[in-house]
Amino acid sequence: MKAETRLSLMTLFVFMVSVYFAGAQDSTTILKLTFDQAWEQTSRNSHVMKQVQYLQQEKDMEAKATKGLYMPKVGISAVYMFMSDDLTLDLTPVKNTITPIYSALGNYGVFSGVPNPAVPTTVLPDNMSTQAVRSQFKDGLQQIESADWNKMIQKKQFGTVAATFQWPIFYGGKIGVANKVAKIEQKETGEVARQKEGELMSELTERYYGLCLAKQAITVRLDVFNGIEAHLHDAEKMQKEGLIANADVLHARLYHAQAERELTKSRRTAGILNQALNNTIAIEKEASIEPISELFYVNSVESLQFFKSTAATKNPLLMQMKNKKLLVEQSYKVEKAEYLPQVALQGMYDIVNKDLSPYTPTWMLGVGMKWTLFDGASRSRKVKSAYYKINQVEEIKLKAESDISMIVEKLYNELSMYREQLKELESAKTFAEEYLRVREKAFHEEMTNATDVVDANLGLAQVRMERLQAMYGYDLTLAKLLQYSGIPEEFRNYRQRNDAKMESYKSEK
Repeated sequence: MKAETRLSLMTLFVFMVSVYFAGAQDSTTILKLTFDQAWEQTSRNSHVMKQVQYLQQEKDMEAKATKGLYMPKVGISAVYMFMSDDLTLDLTPVKNTITPIYSALGNYGVFSGVPNPAVPTTVLPDNMSTQAVRSQFKDGLQQIESADWNKMIQKKQFGTVAATFQWPIFYGGKIGVANKVAKIEQKETGEVARQKEGELMSELTERYYGLCLAKQAITVRLDVFNGIEAHLHDAEKMQKEGLIANADVLHARLYHAQAERELTKSRRTAGILNQALNNTIAIEKEASIEPISELFYVNSVESLQFFKSTAATKNPLLMQMKNKKLLVEQSYKVEKAEYLPQVALQGMYDIVNKDLSPYTPTWMLGVGMKWTLFDGASRSRKVKSAYYKINQVEEIKLKAESDISMIVEKLYNELSMYREQLKELESAKTFAEEYLRVREKAFHEEMTNATDVVDANLGLAQVRMERLQAMYGYDLTLAKLLQYSGIPEEFRNYRQRNDAKMESYKSEK
């Protein structure tokens, strides 16, 4: 009686769990997606890809802005100044110098040969010439005495609005280097985008096929649970009839509870992976995703040398390292350019002013040069530092090439290992299915005990799970291999190959 009660309670618990998950699915949107559809949504919605797109736009604008360094700069300059005192020019010493001369010549000078105003072809007599010239010197002396010899050059408050102009003619090659740096950074950003795309492809593969594996695991665990439950029911009936011992029934109940725990665990794992996949796809409303694409593997892929050579020329991390080296080489050129002069054409035009000195010109145009001849050996040391930086980046690049090559080889060997496991598990699956059939038949013919049947059930479930896990491991490893080889977009093409084998577990109950 107790055994029947326990069995009824377990059955009720499983039913309630099934109802709970069914209700949870009804409350959320069910989204059926192939892998290609999932990738399209991921690449369109991913915050990571949007971030990279903005980064690319930023570098594009920076490159366009850098081209403007070749062009002249025209602007408006406004200033209003306050000085402590007016700016004046004291010419009194000049007055003091010329006053005695005018005074002496106006009183004592003797002159002759002054032209006669009435008859231009004749001159005045000497006495009249002297008188006329002395009169002019006296008038000049009077003007000198009455003149302001402390001239105002500039009032202490004044303002100007002027148009300015500057056009770099020669900056030691710095402008050209700046434009090259901008182009290199554009290329580097493109490689960053490819890197993020490859990482996102691997992440989607991990989570999409991980959810696919988890849902397959639920089906396997449910079949195991149903099989052991049916076997427990048969064992309890046979115990009542006295055909088997109580120990066999207890053994069946023990594994029935274990199968129930594994089933619950598989469902929880699927729920967690569903949330992770929602996060990767970045859909607005969380949905219950049903993967349509099946786990797959291909019998053969390209050679190891193919993937290594492809990685050497297309791996985005290595391409970024090459761009880093180009950047430090440009930095080296910038440091060397510090030895050269800077030449620019510059000018100014006075648009409007207030109380500005009338002696100030309306416009100015000229060429300016700046050339540092000695700076305490700072430039030479910076040049050496930039040279060492080039060597440093070169060593980092060589190390990265070695690491990427090693990772590619490791992933390639793992891919081969999973392919071998799948072949071995194919035979193991056939043996396990036949073994379970034989044990179930022997149990009903009372030729074996319940333990053998339970073990056969669990053995078959283990083989099925190992095969699904091996296919999942194959898919994830293939995605990572293609990612490090710099061709992550090829993953979808591998799924469509003629020798690609799809597989999913179908319930046999």
